[in-house]
Amino acid sequence: MTCYLFSFRLSYSGKAVHRVFASCGQEAFFEGHVHALRTLGGVPRTKVRYDNLKAAVARVLGLSRARVEADRWIAFKSHYGIESFYCRPGIEGAHEKGGVEGQIGYFRRNHFVPVPEVSSLAELNEMVEQWDRQDDARRIGSRSRTIAEDFALERPLLMPLPEEPFETGRLFTPRVDRYGQIPVRTNRYSVPIRLIGKRVRVILHASHLVVYDQNVEVARHERLVAKGAVRLELDHYLEVLVRKPGAFPGSTALEQARSAGKFTPVHDAWWTQAMKIHGERDGTRALIEVLLLGRHMTHEHVVAGLAAALRAGAMTADAVALEARKAAQAETEPAPDARTLGQAPATVTSLHEWRLAHLPPDTRPLPSVSHYDQLLRRRRTSGSSHRAGEAQ
Repeated sequence: MTCYLFSFRLSYSGKAVHRVFASCGQEAFFEGHVHALRTLGGVPRTKVRYDNLKAAVARVLGLSRARVEADRWIAFKSHYGIESFYCRPGIEGAHEKGGVEGQIGYFRRNHFVPVPEVSSLAELNEMVEQWDRQDDARRIGSRSRTIAEDFALERPLLMPLPEEPFETGRLFTPRVDRYGQIPVRTNRYSVPIRLIGKRVRVILHASHLVVYDQNVEVARHERLVAKGAVRLELDHYLEVLVRKPGAFPGSTALEQARSAGKFTPVHDAWWTQAMKIHGERDGTRALIEVLLLGRHMTHEHVVAGLAAALRAGAMTADAVALEARKAAQAETEPAPDARTLGQAPATVTSLHEWRLAHLPPDTRPLPSVSHYDQLLRRRRTSGSSHRAGEAQ
C-alpha cells in the first residue's frame, strides 16, 4: 500500500522526527506535529517553514507570501504557539526549504530502500523511531558535533508544550442507517444495531476512527483509505444473527472477520462439529452464542475454550465458556514449583461427565412392581369363572 511520510526538522541541530501515515489529510498533519513536538520536548520559538500543502493553506494569494489558512490549522497553531512561514510556490521557493527536503531524501535512501515489509503501520513507526535515534549519532556534512550534541544545546531554547492536549481528529455526527452503518467521508462503518436511527458522534483520526453514543465509546475501526469501502464488525450484528442464524454463513461481516483473523480455523472446526450434532440452524446459533462470549472474555481465551471443548466433544456455548475461564485462570495462577512438577498433567473433562460426577448420591430404594401382581391374580380368577359357566 502507499504510505505518506511526515518530517519535522530543526534547522540548527538537524534533529528530525518522522512518522508514517496511511493518508495525508489534515488529521495526519496534526498528529505528525503532536508526535514531533512531544519527541523534541518543546515548540520552536522562531518561524517554522512550510510548503503550501492543503492541510494548512486554503488558498495562495498570488506570488506573495500571503495565505488564507485553514480554520483548524489556525486553531492548532494558536494552541501550540507555532509561527508559520510559507515558502514561495514552485521552483522559486525550492531553496527555502532545502534542509527538510535533503533530510527526507537522506531518510528515504537509507531506510526505505529496499521497501520494508511489515504487518502494520504501528510496527513500521516503531522502526522509524529507532532509525531517528540512530541518526542522532551522525554528523551532517563537515560539522564537528553530532546531531545529538547540537540538539542538547538547542533543546533548552524550545518553548514548553501546552498542558492541555489538542483534539487532532475531525468531528462528524452521522445518523445510523437501517443496516447499522454510518457514512464517514466516502466510506461506511458499522455500529451496534441498537443504535439504528440515532445520531452518533465520530472522531476521525489519521489511522482510525472512534464512535461515541453520548459519551460512551461504542465502536472503533481502522480508517479506510479507498473510496466507497465498507468496514463491518461481526460483533455488531450478533443480536440479529442469533435470531436469524440462516443469514450468518453468507454475511459480509463474517467474511471480513475471517480476513482479519478474528474468525479462526478453530471457530470453523467447532462450528462444523456443532452442526453435525445439533443441526445446521441450532449449531449456527450455538456458535453465535460463543461469539457473544467475546464481549466479556478476550479473543485468545475464547479460542482456547473452543479448542478444549472441541477435543472433549462438548458442542455447547456453556462448555466453551467453562474452558475459556479455565484458560484465563491458568494465566493468572503462579508457575508450578518443584512439588507439583511430578504430578500428572491436567486433562480436559467433558461438561456432561463433570455434572454427573458432582451429583449427590441417590439413596432411594429401587422401584418394585409387586403391588401390581394382585391385579393379575384377580384377572385369572374372573376368567376361570366365566369359562366354567360356559361348560354348564
